[in-house]
Amino acid sequence: MSRLAATDRKGQSIQILIVEDESVIAADIKDCLENLGYTVPAIAVSGEGAITTATALHPDIVLMDIRLKGEMDGIQAAEQIWSRLRIPIIYSTGYSDRYTMERAKATGPFGYVLKPIEERELYVAIETALQRYRLDKELQEREQWLASILRAIGDGVIVVDAASRIKFLNGAAEALTGWRQEEAIGLKAAEIFHIIHEQTQAPLPNPIDIALQTGSLVYLADHTLLRSKLGHTFPIADSAAPFYNDEGTIAGVVLVFRDITERRQAEERNLAIARALQLEDQMVELQQINQIKDDFLNTVSHELRTPLTNIKMAARMLEITLGQRGCLAMETDSIADSTIRYLKVLNDQCSRQLSLVNDLLDLQRLNADAYSIELTTILFQRWLPELVENFRERAQSQQQQLHINLPIDLPPIVSDVSSLSRVLTELLNNAIKYTPRDEHITITISLTVVAQPTPAHSLQMQVCNSGVEIPASEVPHIFEQFHRIPGMDLWRQGGTGLGLTLVKKLVTYLGGSIQVSSQDGQTCFTAELPVRLADAPVPSS
Repeated sequence: MSRLAATDRKGQSIQILIVEDESVIAADIKDCLENLGYTVPAIAVSGEGAITTATALHPDIVLMDIRLKGEMDGIQAAEQIWSRLRIPIIYSTGYSDRYTMERAKATGPFGYVLKPIEERELYVAIETALQRYRLDKELQEREQWLASILRAIGDGVIVVDAASRIKFLNGAAEALTGWRQEEAIGLKAAEIFHIIHEQTQAPLPNPIDIALQTGSLVYLADHTLLRSKLGHTFPIADSAAPFYNDEGTIAGVVLVFRDITERRQAEERNLAIARALQLEDQMVELQQINQIKDDFLNTVSHELRTPLTNIKMAARMLEITLGQRGCLAMETDSIADSTIRYLKVLNDQCSRQLSLVNDLLDLQRLNADAYSIELTTILFQRWLPELVENFRERAQSQQQQLHINLPIDLPPIVSDVSSLSRVLTELLNNAIKYTPRDEHITITISLTVVAQPTPAHSLQMQVCNSGVEIPASEVPHIFEQFHRIPGMDLWRQGGTGLGLTLVKKLVTYLGGSIQVSSQDGQTCFTAELPVRLADAPVPSS
């Protein structure tokens, strides 16, 4: 063959290291290579020398004799050169026995030439080896480039072969599954990719297996959780897509998946904001409805109270007029008796309806936060006996014992006397209504210091009546509007059904609380109210 310009892609002469322990053969091969246009930088005569020279010169190809003198033959030397330096090897040998060839094949050589070496065969072997090396290197670089891209993707990427065995995991997939790539390579996809249903916790079909079976793109259903190697679970979204080889058959599947926890949280936040806005609109609507209701209640209450007041006044005037004419003194007169009875019924019913209307108005004001409070100094030693005196006659007529426990050194209290009067009045009415004969009604007043950031005072007002217990099932409902306990009104005194409701509303409005206890034959209502002390002196006993 004529001399050729054997150069690489950069225009540099291709260098070939000859490893041959026969000097005559080595010289002949060198002449042949140089005649073909290649450069021979050195000739090594042993395996060890070949490794040292290749490391120092890093030639483009090593032409290696299989049989070398010394402890290391050409196959052993070629194996180390390739593993260390990645330099392609072409074997030159006069031996072609099966054992030698099997050993040589195991090292992945780029070609063979048989001795005696023919120039044309040598040229073909070298150019073929160089071309294969370039293609392998380009393929390797392309694979590395693709792997770098996949590793850089923020989503998890898993690549499997046609047998569903793991071939690649990127960093995101490692983090999400808890498996390192070197651990997962070769395992079945189902061993490292476990998905379950969010609600039922039941295992779900693996999308990789479905994609391999159907040959189509597969998306995960909603409410899918990935369970990692460490047992952690989190919501994911993903897709599995098959890829094909040159023959058109499925070569494997690429699975792409991502943690959607943040997206789920963002959706929940947006939903919460939407719900909050909806609730605000509903609140505005409710406020408007409440205002309409309050206005209606005010109007109706006023319209009810005015005629009832007039009827009550008219009945009173009729009673006075009849008395002046002497009709009321005629006790034996049937007409006078009927008139007196009807007037009493009329007065009682008017009073009852007025109480109901007044209670409804007070409840409306308390609910609308429009109830007026006037703080005054209250001397309990003077005020409480006067309040209770109005109930003593009723208690005595029903043979009930009414007691007051009031400390003589209780200091003057600053609070709303109207509200306190209403609370005690309703509680006493309630006690007298439900207390049997020969039982006791006790009013207890006490003052305590409450430990707060700054010391404060709390007024306790307690009304207890003996001989009666409220059923445990009724206690939670005792302050509800119009709630009545069947068979408890011993004296058939009735009422509006709003008394205890008003008590709780008033106590709460004043910043306090009220509890009820009923056991061991006694029922107690205890109200706790924040108060402040006045500067007025304590009256002497």
